[in-house]
Amino acid sequence: MLVCTHLSQTATIMLVLTRKIGESLAINENIRITVLEVKGKTVRLGIEAPDDVKVYRQEILVKILEENKQAAAAGKFDPSQVGRWAKDQLQS
Repeated sequence: MLVCTHLSQTATIMLVLTRKIGESLAINENIRITVLEVKGKTVRLGIEAPDDVKVYRQEILVKILEENKQAAAAGKFDPSQVGRWAKDQLQS
């Protein structure tokens, strides 16, 4: 099933899939997402991806982008600190 949705400022197509525990989906040949567990409305996913592919929860990515925008506006943007900031956010 394909659903049209708006992410960012461009229209994209969303592929909607149904998967059972233990089933996976593949993105290209190097990323695999597997359903590990379902409890009520919560789904645990396992993500296998190369080290150079950054995987964030959406709310963390939004915070990173906001921090980057604020730092760039202040003229203090240091891209080398983004990974450290994300790690700190995940630990809190």
